Amino acid sequence: MQEPTIEELSRAHLWMCFTQHSRYETGEQIPVMVRGEGCYVFDEHGKKYLDGLAGLFTCQVGHGRTELGAAAAAQADQLEFFPLWTYAHPAAAKLAAKLASYTPGDLNRVFFTSGGAEAVESAWKLAKQYFKIQGHPMKTKVVSRYLAYHGTTAGALSVTGIPVIKTMFEPLVPGAIKAPNCNIYRASEDLRDDPEAFGAWAAEQMEAAILQEGADTVAAVFVEPVQNVGGAFVSPPGYLEKVRDICTRHNILMIADETITGFGRIGEMFAINRYGVTPDIITCAKGLSSGYVPIGAVLASEKLFDAFVEGGHMFTHGFTYSGHPVAAAVALANIDLLERDGIIEHVREHEDLFRSTLEKLKDLPIVGDVRGAGYFYAVELVKDQQTRESFSDEESEHILRGFISRKLWENGLYCRADDRGDPVIQFSPPLIAGPEQFDEIERIMRSVLTEAMELL
Repeated sequence: MQEPTIEELSRAHLWMCFTQHSRYETGEQIPVMVRGEGCYVFDEHGKKYLDGLAGLFTCQVGHGRTELGAAAAAQADQLEFFPLWTYAHPAAAKLAAKLASYTPGDLNRVFFTSGGAEAVESAWKLAKQYFKIQGHPMKTKVVSRYLAYHGTTAGALSVTGIPVIKTMFEPLVPGAIKAPNCNIYRASEDLRDDPEAFGAWAAEQMEAAILQEGADTVAAVFVEPVQNVGGAFVSPPGYLEKVRDICTRHNILMIADETITGFGRIGEMFAINRYGVTPDIITCAKGLSSGYVPIGAVLASEKLFDAFVEGGHMFTHGFTYSGHPVAAAVALANIDLLERDGIIEHVREHEDLFRSTLEKLKDLPIVGDVRGAGYFYAVELVKDQQTRESFSDEESEHILRGFISRKLWENGLYCRADDRGDPVIQFSPPLIAGPEQFDEIERIMRSVLTEAMELL
């Protein structure tokens, strides 16, 4: 009897994330990826694809880095697993120290998780317990931004600001409040050409949301330095500084969610450093290990840690795989690669070229905006460049998902067509990418978008 193929096994048994499996019931093939090398991945038929998304904003150092596999094997031979419940081990301790060396201010305390959603969940719980032991038991709520994605566990999904992925799971954890994001492209006409004024407005809206709830009930504010969903919304000048000031004045913790923006993606180990702001907590994952193993972290200030120590309190929270020895060893090796190969410097050197290459697409009437920073960009599609008119939900589904996403893949480019806000195509290649990959992205995009315009 012939062994089933991987595609057949996948069709019969896999339940994939955020996937409409009905499409595969009609005979559409399930792509099966089998190998990665540098900025490229290969399917089971040997076809080559440019990984324009670094897996999922994750594979910073590129695919096929044998050094990371070797680090995993060496650690597994020495100590494959032991929990960080009262006990420590070298890999976690060294990784915590390495992370603390890159954080702003006194964010020297590291609580490990298995990924970004767990880190967000942990940060919210930490904020709640911190204020309880400080004598402010009513400070339990969090404020985040519209369309911001912070994960899909119950608490993280509550912090997330995307209605379409929340409604099926409601009621969620109460107390998650939303404020406007930093989408200057869709700002009012009096603000869209004045980034500083727009940033001040956005910060004022954040404070208004806090005051409407009552500052004595709000524990934390979550912000991504560059917001993912909606398409790489860059924090405007002065915005993060104003949010920091608002949090300080109202005794609220500022949490920078760097699940996507950390580890070189925006040209710094932590993007918040680029903006010169010190939060109380940083959450991170993804690029921490370049996706080679699951690991995340909450980086907290000494102020938070000391509150627990001085009162003899325990942070009553944890995970079996927190600081897993193999994962920590791989993360350490990954950061060593970022340092040794000058990968973050490479991002800073090439980000302007990446942007200018994508901006060539603005000569196509369907392209409304190109925005982002570092190696994290989005191209927003429109019906009319002059009026910035967007597509209806039905048009977006037809053009973006039904045609563009499929055509980009067929032409050998893996990226993300996202219509959870206005329709955008996101690019976040491995940080080792250079001019050759930028030109390849632009060439394939131009070809597919030119075809797409014929459908309008």
